[in-house]
Amino acid sequence: MGNSRSQLGQKFCSQFLPEEQVEIDRLFDALSSETHSSRTSPRSFSLKALKSHVGEALPPEMVTRLYDGMRRVDLTGKATKPSDSVTQEQFTVSMYHLLKGNSEEKSIVILKMISATECPVKAREVQKFTEDLVGSVVHVLNYRQELRGWTQKRGPGPPSRVQVLAAQLFSEMDLRGGEKLPGPQQLDCECDRATIEDWVFRAPHVATFLSVVVHRGFLLLRSSLDLATLVPERHVDPERVFESILDVLSVIYVNSHLRREQQGRWRLLFSSELHGHSFSQLCGRITHRGPCVLLVEDRDGQVFGGFASCSWEVRPQFQGDDTCFLFSISPRMAVYTSTGYNDHYMYLNHGQQTIPNGLGMGGQHNYFGLWIDVDFGKGHSKAKPKCTTYNSPQLSAQENFGFEKMEVWAVGDASGSQQAKSSKSILDVDPEAQALLEISGRSRHSEGLRDVPEDE
Repeated sequence: MGNSRSQLGQKFCSQFLPEEQVEIDRLFDALSSETHSSRTSPRSFSLKALKSHVGEALPPEMVTRLYDGMRRVDLTGKATKPSDSVTQEQFTVSMYHLLKGNSEEKSIVILKMISATECPVKAREVQKFTEDLVGSVVHVLNYRQELRGWTQKRGPGPPSRVQVLAAQLFSEMDLRGGEKLPGPQQLDCECDRATIEDWVFRAPHVATFLSVVVHRGFLLLRSSLDLATLVPERHVDPERVFESILDVLSVIYVNSHLRREQQGRWRLLFSSELHGHSFSQLCGRITHRGPCVLLVEDRDGQVFGGFASCSWEVRPQFQGDDTCFLFSISPRMAVYTSTGYNDHYMYLNHGQQTIPNGLGMGGQHNYFGLWIDVDFGKGHSKAKPKCTTYNSPQLSAQENFGFEKMEVWAVGDASGSQQAKSSKSILDVDPEAQALLEISGRSRHSEGLRDVPEDE
């Protein structure tokens, strides 16, 4: 392969496993063999060669950003102008920074992907980079057919989910002095390398998304990226046509806040579209099914929900623990975690005359952070100024809202719920009967005659 690497190049080669370095060298050989300047010394590749290799796997704008980031790597430590092509050492160093580097090292390449200047970049330039990055993730996963059952996008009209998730990531950035981004009046603020480094550290999705773009866009070191914890596998009855409220980006965002063992698989438990507008059906299908995510789209188009860390049970007491959270998907993405103020994490009740009947998360009776009424299709999100349990604002467009679409997804290992579903009790095949029996306070006599899964 005729490479005589500098000491810097050798240093970064040693950071890869031998088989990884072989794969990186093989890709460089393929790229450099396509360049028209074969006599150039040292060997290098052009933007045209990179675009030819990537094809349609990545948007052209992201290919150009990656190429610029690599050719602008300064191997000498002297502020020289960028090279006209990418050398083997520049390629190796860039791959190390993007795939294995720390926040400081990643920030070096990110800045070079954003601008050719050594000066601080404008906040609006970082915003545009973030949108390009998020869009590239959806693009490459769709191109490689690795959406794992989810859709690339859902619904017309601005803002797109790409813009919404990009805005969430961008909002994690702090200017020096703690001034919060974003904001139209702040887009001209300058962001230096320390600001970008802090942002990469505080917003881990930035590094993860860069890895996805390189691994799947370049088809490089693919086995070192586990997509299962990024994009959960979607499980829905294959005989039913179903379009979820969620798209792949909103799933990635919510999934990233779950424990690792819960991230690999989402199974649909309830959908108002498939199972009807029935609170009894809701209770029967979500109780004793383990941790789950519920979400609602109100009639104004806002999407929000909550994560229940343990099985729902129909009872008049609050349940759950401090790993529960509320979240918003549209018009902005945000997660709201426990404040520790109280333990009103989850509430599910039916058939009572003196206390509320419905499903709630956070707050208190008649003043929940998220409430689904027993009169299905109605709910409220009350927070003046914030929900005491989760510190969440009003999630819905209107305090008292109506909705047509609601979904509940079980997360994590399906074994427990599958065992329960495979038993022969009539209460398992008729969820309304099960819910009504629990509401009446009667016991399930068949329950003691079979093993109960540990997670239920």
